[in-house]
Amino acid sequence: MTALEKANGDVVFKFEPFVFHVLCRELQDAQLLHSVAVDSGFRNSGITVGRGGKITMAVRSTHCLEVPLSHKGMLMVSEEYIEFLVRVANQKMEENI
Repeated sequence: MTALEKANGDVVFKFEPFVFHVLCRELQDAQLLHSVAVDSGFRNSGITVGRGGKITMAVRSTHCLEVPLSHKGMLMVSEEYIEFLVRVANQKMEENI
């Protein structure tokens, strides 16, 4: 809270979702893994084929969180709300695990 109160710009609380990259030998392997990931709730998953033919399947969680806390040095939320955000982010981290 001390650091946040001293901030003179914009501050954002951010939690990044889980991402797991898998290099696949064949496109059908990536497609199968993609189907399993999406069916398991990882809706932001996708397949990328690079210029050299490298096939990468990314399993991505949807557990993200991004909340502005201050704007131009003015705190926009209470300490209790920040404590709530930390609890929510920690729950998301547990879900990632």
